[in-house]
Amino acid sequence: MAGASRTFPAVLLLVAATDRELCGHDGLVCGVGPVEAAATTARALALQPVVAVLHIGLAGGRGLEPGTIVVGTEAVYCDLSAEWPVIDRVTPDPVLAETLRAALPSARALPVHTSAAVGGACHTASGGPLVEAMEGFGVLRAATLAGVPAVEVRVVSNEISEQDRTRWQLAAALAALERILPVLVAALGGPAAPPG
Repeated sequence: MAGASRTFPAVLLLVAATDRELCGHDGLVCGVGPVEAAATTARALALQPVVAVLHIGLAGGRGLEPGTIVVGTEAVYCDLSAEWPVIDRVTPDPVLAETLRAALPSARALPVHTSAAVGGACHTASGGPLVEAMEGFGVLRAATLAGVPAVEVRVVSNEISEQDRTRWQLAAALAALERILPVLVAALGGPAAPPG
């Protein structure tokens, strides 16, 4: 349920689109899609003291193996197009991003493209690897406006262009996320494991 949250220390707010992506940790379920994510995150940040936001979840990828861990170098909103300048990119807090890269040296450092539709980032003019998720820009933008440092970490579960969802490796990607989450939370000063 979007907006459902459990208590979490006022040090770090863990944010994920779904309860499954929280992997048993306390945090905020922001809902699916950039609008829901932005609104829910903004509300949570207005209601409780937060020192940092760690946004986590699964993602599609192009040119990346399922199970690849990605620390976002920026959140790019791909659905927005206008004839005048718009805000369509948010960079994570550099200290948080560097801390997580050091904690997970095998993680890739790449932009994460946000789209409200699966495959919406496919038109992105990028010859290299591409990461696509549905909430990152909304979460990071809400945190930026609230003056709270934030960072996004994703685990690739599928090739973006794969139409057959039975071929997506959701269970394996969730297992990988569950394995790295205590490392991420501990690196950012939160509890290493969920409270009993």
